[in-house]
Amino acid sequence: MLETVYEVVLAKELENRGHRVRRQVPVPIVFRELRFDEGFRADPIVDDRLLIELKSVEQLAPVHGKQVLTYIRLLNFRLGLLVNFGAALFKQGVKRVAN
Repeated sequence: MLETVYEVVLAKELENRGHRVRRQVPVPIVFRELRFDEGFRADPIVDDRLLIELKSVEQLAPVHGKQVLTYIRLLNFRLGLLVNFGAALFKQGVKRVAN
Protein backbone atom coordinates (compact mmCIF):
# COMPACT_ATOMS: atom_id res chain seq x y z
CA MET A 1 0.00 0.00 0.00
CA LEU A 2 0.97 3.64 -0.26
CA GLU A 3 2.73 5.36 2.64
CA THR A 4 -0.18 7.77 3.02
CA VAL A 5 -2.52 4.88 3.87
CA TYR A 6 -0.20 3.70 6.63
CA GLU A 7 0.18 7.28 7.84
CA VAL A 8 -3.57 7.85 8.19
CA VAL A 9 -4.18 4.55 9.98
CA LEU A 10 -1.18 4.93 12.31
CA ALA A 11 -2.18 8.49 13.21
CA LYS A 12 -5.73 7.40 14.02
CA GLU A 13 -4.52 4.52 16.19
CA LEU A 14 -2.15 6.77 18.12
CA GLU A 15 -4.89 9.38 18.61
CA ASN A 16 -7.23 6.66 19.89
CA ARG A 17 -4.58 5.87 22.50
CA GLY A 18 -4.51 9.47 23.69
CA HIS A 19 -1.56 10.87 21.74
CA ARG A 20 -1.47 14.14 19.85
CA VAL A 21 -0.50 13.48 16.23
CA ARG A 22 0.34 16.04 13.56
CA ARG A 23 0.78 14.89 9.97
CA GLN A 24 2.79 16.35 7.09
CA VAL A 25 4.37 18.97 9.31
CA PRO A 26 6.74 21.45 7.63
CA VAL A 27 10.31 20.99 8.88
CA PRO A 28 11.81 24.47 8.74
CA ILE A 29 15.27 25.31 7.53
CA VAL A 30 16.90 28.36 9.12
CA PHE A 31 19.62 30.12 7.13
CA ARG A 32 21.08 33.48 8.18
CA GLU A 33 18.11 34.18 10.45
CA LEU A 34 15.69 33.44 7.61
CA ARG A 35 13.19 30.62 8.07
CA PHE A 36 12.05 28.47 5.16
CA ASP A 37 9.17 26.02 5.62
CA GLU A 38 9.19 24.77 2.03
CA GLY A 39 12.09 22.34 2.36
CA PHE A 40 10.83 19.22 4.07
CA ARG A 41 7.61 17.65 5.39
CA ALA A 42 7.58 15.20 8.25
CA ASP A 43 5.26 12.24 8.40
CA PRO A 44 3.58 11.86 11.81
CA ILE A 45 4.96 13.78 14.76
CA VAL A 46 3.71 12.35 18.04
CA ASP A 47 3.24 14.49 21.16
CA ASP A 48 5.62 17.11 19.70
CA ARG A 49 8.61 14.96 20.57
CA LEU A 50 8.78 11.88 18.33
CA LEU A 51 9.13 11.95 14.55
CA ILE A 52 8.06 8.87 12.62
CA GLU A 53 9.17 8.58 9.02
CA LEU A 54 7.12 6.02 7.11
CA LYS A 55 8.27 4.02 4.11
CA SER A 56 6.76 1.23 2.06
CA VAL A 57 9.72 -0.17 0.16
CA GLU A 58 11.26 -3.62 -0.20
CA GLN A 59 14.51 -2.52 1.39
CA LEU A 60 15.58 0.62 3.20
CA ALA A 61 18.48 2.59 1.77
CA PRO A 62 21.08 4.46 3.88
CA VAL A 63 19.53 7.75 2.75
CA HIS A 64 16.32 6.91 4.64
CA GLY A 65 18.13 6.88 7.99
CA LYS A 66 19.94 10.09 7.07
CA GLN A 67 16.60 11.67 6.24
CA VAL A 68 15.27 10.90 9.73
CA LEU A 69 18.45 12.19 11.35
CA THR A 70 18.23 15.43 9.35
CA TYR A 71 14.60 15.95 10.34
CA ILE A 72 15.13 15.33 14.05
CA ARG A 73 18.15 17.63 14.08
CA LEU A 74 16.21 20.42 12.36
CA LEU A 75 13.29 19.92 14.76
CA ASN A 76 15.62 19.62 17.77
CA PHE A 77 14.13 16.24 18.72
CA ARG A 78 16.09 13.54 20.48
CA LEU A 79 14.47 10.56 18.79
CA GLY A 80 12.96 9.46 15.50
CA LEU A 81 11.64 6.20 14.15
CA LEU A 82 12.02 4.94 10.62
CA VAL A 83 9.22 2.47 9.90
CA ASN A 84 9.20 0.44 6.69
CA PHE A 85 5.92 -1.37 6.09
CA GLY A 86 7.45 -3.13 3.08
CA ALA A 87 9.72 -5.36 5.19
CA ALA A 88 8.95 -9.07 5.43
CA LEU A 89 8.48 -8.79 9.22
CA PHE A 90 7.42 -5.62 11.01
CA LYS A 91 10.29 -5.84 13.50
CA GLN A 92 12.75 -5.86 10.58
CA GLY A 93 11.27 -2.62 9.29
CA VAL A 94 11.61 -0.49 12.46
CA LYS A 95 14.78 1.51 13.08
CA ARG A 96 15.40 3.87 15.98
CA VAL A 97 17.37 7.01 15.13
CA ALA A 98 18.81 9.14 17.95
CA ASN A 99 20.07 12.70 17.73
